[in-house]
Amino acid sequence: MKDQLTDKTLFYHDFFTKINGYKDLMKLRLSSLVVLSAFFGYYIAGGGLNSIDLFFLLFGGVLVTGSSNGFNQMLEKDLDKLMERTKNRPLPTNVLSTKEAFIYNFTIGVLGLYFLFCLNEKSALIGLIAMVLYTLIYTPLKKITPFAVFVGAIPGSIPPLLGYVAFKNDFDLTAGILFLIQFFWQFPHFWALAWKLDEDYKKAGFRLLPSGNKDQKSAFQIMLYSAFLIPVSMLPWAAEICGIYSMVAGVLLSVIMYYPAVKLFFTLDTKFATRLMFFSFVYLPLIFSVYCLDLNLN
Repeated sequence: MKDQLTDKTLFYHDFFTKINGYKDLMKLRLSSLVVLSAFFGYYIAGGGLNSIDLFFLLFGGVLVTGSSNGFNQMLEKDLDKLMERTKNRPLPTNVLSTKEAFIYNFTIGVLGLYFLFCLNEKSALIGLIAMVLYTLIYTPLKKITPFAVFVGAIPGSIPPLLGYVAFKNDFDLTAGILFLIQFFWQFPHFWALAWKLDEDYKKAGFRLLPSGNKDQKSAFQIMLYSAFLIPVSMLPWAAEICGIYSMVAGVLLSVIMYYPAVKLFFTLDTKFATRLMFFSFVYLPLIFSVYCLDLNLN
């Protein structure tokens, strides 16, 4: 009886370990946050909340993003073993085999693209482009050049564009502006993270900061791209997507995000990179929420 209980306990332990491994492989929490931008794009386009299309968008977006994250981990599994923040991922720890990871990534990727195709062909194409850019171009480039961040910023900026096209089935000025906001946000967000984790990244041979090091040149680029967010946040007002109050709120949020970038440039103190990183996490949800509220009120 005791042996049976032990076997049963081990079975459940292994089962839930696998489930958690698949969840970690697709970075479920991160994938869900990424798809939040797709929701904002969908809502700004005029999409309603009580819609089967919204389900297709969110579920398809999570699966496509999760598949890209999973393939990224497959390609970097040997490098992940070298870094503190990634050494406990499911592939370096052998929770999942490479074969299991491939089957899972391929399956959820195809399912995700199918859900997007149910919306329209353009949405599926945008999802496929994001997957290819992230997995086959950005991931290999990370070992070669800091320019990889610019390539990675393209698929990273696609979610609001995807959400907009999912409803409109068209690309217009508003879609382009949503893309630009998230595009320029990518750089201070990612470089702040790269600054904070620079030593860990270098263990795997990644030099992701603009100059390759935590120096004034890299800090200047972080400050510069943070500054770009200020005029970019005015574009929705200039294009008559939102009103003056939303523009002021967007500029204020951008100035708040710019402040730690300036402090980082003058001090090279990692604590300001950390502050910039944490504020960047709330910047997009806040600024997109402002635009959604403006549209709702008007």
